[in-house]
Amino acid sequence: MRPILLDTNAYSDFMQGVADIVEIIALADRIYLSSTVLGELLSGFAVGKREAQNRLELTKFLRSPRVEILSITDSTADFYATIYANLRRKGRPIPTNDMWIAASAMECGAILITRDQHFAHIENLRLGQTAADIMP
Repeated sequence: MRPILLDTNAYSDFMQGVADIVEIIALADRIYLSSTVLGELLSGFAVGKREAQNRLELTKFLRSPRVEILSITDSTADFYATIYANLRRKGRPIPTNDMWIAASAMECGAILITRDQHFAHIENLRLGQTAADIMP
């Protein structure tokens, strides 16, 4: 089974017990969070009413041996540049953070788990929303 990278909304869905996402995470051998997703989560927690609880739950999640945070590297930047240029040529811009998230997924060969439909405009990016999407 290919590794998965969780978008911010997928992590939120997991924490809310959304069945499809819970199943995907249960089946995945390797789960990545990009540092961009981590930043989005932490900033959301900081302005929310449950910051301490959300941070505690995230820390527990990150302690799993199946979970790894991906930092941005030179290679990630190359993927980002390609994504940016292709979307610009198509006239289909997406949020900057989402291009970084997609670049991280592509760099590590992961399936991006997300609800955001605009990721479909990125060439060669594998997307998933259900367990069937991550099965070999």
